[in-house]
Amino acid sequence: MKRIINITTNEHPYSLELLPDLKHTLESYGFAVPDNFSTDAELIICIGGDGSFLNTLHKHNFPKMQLVGINTGHLGFFQEIHPHEIEEFIHAYLRGDFFVQKIRPLQATVHDNDGVSTLMGLNEIVIKSDKSRTVHLNINVNGNFIEKFSGDGLIVSTPSGSTAYNYSAGGSIVDPSLNLIQVTPLAPINTTAYRSFTSSIVLPETSVIEITPEDKFESSLLLVSDGIEFRCPEIQKISVSTSDTTVRLLRLRNYEFWSKVKEKFL
Repeated sequence: MKRIINITTNEHPYSLELLPDLKHTLESYGFAVPDNFSTDAELIICIGGDGSFLNTLHKHNFPKMQLVGINTGHLGFFQEIHPHEIEEFIHAYLRGDFFVQKIRPLQATVHDNDGVSTLMGLNEIVIKSDKSRTVHLNINVNGNFIEKFSGDGLIVSTPSGSTAYNYSAGGSIVDPSLNLIQVTPLAPINTTAYRSFTSSIVLPETSVIEITPEDKFESSLLLVSDGIEFRCPEIQKISVSTSDTTVRLLRLRNYEFWSKVKEKFL
């Protein structure tokens, strides 16, 4: 039986141009590339940028198979391969000359008047008002009250997501080998009337962060998971914790996190 590799792509012309050449090259090395997504595949190759990579995860419900990206976007922090390195990558893959970076996404459990729902985010889960106004939220960690937050909202991020929205909002870049959760405020208000943390809070990955709206009239919130928006009316509480799911990101042997940070940010 042939080894199966899935290919996903965004709709950018360069990505679509690359797709048939990648498929032909993989097939020339004996791999099968299905037209439709196969749950029997051993690997997903995602053509595009970081957004395409994240969309692939969400579209296919955070699959257990390994993933690797070919960067045709801008930043390409998750994307491991440049288009001119495809054949070199296939040789390394056949030799087993790679390692797997395991990432545990965040899971948000949302309690509202209709029941309980869940969503996951590999980078972050953002909690804001569903309207352009200040939101007031009570924050508890492991059952202990921490603060009454007032501001635009909160970013709860993984170490892998620390270089994304979290970094833009003034949060810290975190080495992905560390197991933690970072909570970063968005435009916090710190006055005599409202007292909020103005910098990130760093917590162990075993923490459970419970967020409740201060008032019922503020119970309609916007949750954003890796850029995907969910409008949630009449929320009673949101619990954010590390998911049991594991994303398996394939990295080549020469990958080093801080070298990539320097390349992409400095």
